[in-house]
Amino acid sequence: MNILLCLFLAFTLVPIVELALIIEVGRRMGTGVTIFLVVFSGIIGASLAKYQGLRVWQQFQEQLSAGRVPEHGILDGVLILFGGALLLAPGFLTDTIGFLCLLPASRNYFKSLLRKRLERWLAEGNVIILR
Repeated sequence: MNILLCLFLAFTLVPIVELALIIEVGRRMGTGVTIFLVVFSGIIGASLAKYQGLRVWQQFQEQLSAGRVPEHGILDGVLILFGGALLLAPGFLTDTIGFLCLLPASRNYFKSLLRKRLERWLAEGNVIILR
């Protein structure tokens, strides 16, 4: 996917969808409930990200102690970081994706997609590593 298209989607389309969802939820449930849901999901999400992040860090250290390369832990960490960042942004779409990145079952699905994408990029030579 073209980087400009990704940036367009991330900074234009996603906020528009988020705004539409917040307006619709506010219309149906009321302003107070909508604000509560946005704040509550941020607090819960940040807490889950912290808990899951600590858990992944412990697994990472255990794998290192056992002499194994912790490649799954690194991908988990990336997805947890990404999910936590999404939870900091107000909105229902980003919160949903953020929570899915934190839950182990859905994170495993995303991890397999990410692994396949990275393998394809590496095979095609489309990865540039900046040092």
